[in-house]
Amino acid sequence: MSESDRSRADRLYMVEALRLARQGRFTTDPNPRVGCVLVRDGQVVGRGWHARAGEPHAERHALAEAGEAARGATCYVTLEPCSHTGRTGPCADALVAAGVTRVVAAMADPNPQVAGQGLARLREAGIEVECGLLENEARALNPGFIRRMETGRPYVRIKLAASLDGRTAMASGESQWITGPAAREDVQQLRAASSAIITGSGTVLADAPALTVRPESWVQATYPVLPVRQPLRVVADRQLRTPAQAPVVMGPGGALLLCAPEATRGAQLEALRRAGAEVLGGDWHPEAILLELGRRGCNEVLVESGPTLAGAFLAASCADELIVYLAPVLLGDAARPLLHLPGLEHMADKIALTLVDLRQVGDDVRLTLRLT
Repeated sequence: MSESDRSRADRLYMVEALRLARQGRFTTDPNPRVGCVLVRDGQVVGRGWHARAGEPHAERHALAEAGEAARGATCYVTLEPCSHTGRTGPCADALVAAGVTRVVAAMADPNPQVAGQGLARLREAGIEVECGLLENEARALNPGFIRRMETGRPYVRIKLAASLDGRTAMASGESQWITGPAAREDVQQLRAASSAIITGSGTVLADAPALTVRPESWVQATYPVLPVRQPLRVVADRQLRTPAQAPVVMGPGGALLLCAPEATRGAQLEALRRAGAEVLGGDWHPEAILLELGRRGCNEVLVESGPTLAGAFLAASCADELIVYLAPVLLGDAARPLLHLPGLEHMADKIALTLVDLRQVGDDVRLTLRLT
């Protein structure tokens, strides 16, 4: 096979490995999404993707499918094979034992427990190793895992829904519904891909959101055999005003309420704990919230809140993306604004954003913007 033919084949098989990895978008947390393809003599002999923490990694699924055909094969994997023993054994050792002769990895593992050691283990065993093919695409699969490994903080998306004139609710607080059903269904995918959803007590009291992935949503219907994990619901509630019977507390999955130290006592606290909520007192500014969630293994976090809390995350440089749904309606000057961002008085104070995606979702428009 010529060098150019091998290069084209490598790219083709890595694209397939990336496709496999995407199947774990809603289920692998806190682990990364990883796909693997084994190829021998120009034929795919094994495919695998990581589904859930504690279950076999992508490489082991592919090796199990390939069996003896793995000997002499090339392994295409979207993330460096692990070299440490966690809940499963090292994948680098499994590839060596299976007799794989070449490994092409899209990117090195940012986990300090691996960080090149898996690739080194393969090279020590005489396996040809290459790393970096379609690395940008591989990194885009796991922004939260990478961010948490590198900084201790999850990757943060702020979701906003607004009218065309930039309003999120009427002056009375009425906000259901600005956007249409297609946009609300789209949000279900954002929730399912998130380890945690952060909101404020004002939103809880005004709208009584559940912040769960609905059982009738497209996400749950697409993964009937492998149930989608419900995100942790986090309420920034300094005075502990959240009712114990609030949907955000009572829904499936966990609820974490973050309050001031002086609020961690009394009947309200006990009622919330009896309802199954966890309550933590502390100085919960955005950075502190994210570090706490990073310690809990949260990779990607979605902020679904009112303009004050969303603005606080932006002002504290604690957001990576804005996802804004714009509805073709006008709510007028008296309606509530998209964000509260006090302190921006000069053009030099502006927060710069880069538009990375623009598409129509039903009757609405969705903008994805990254902080620059």
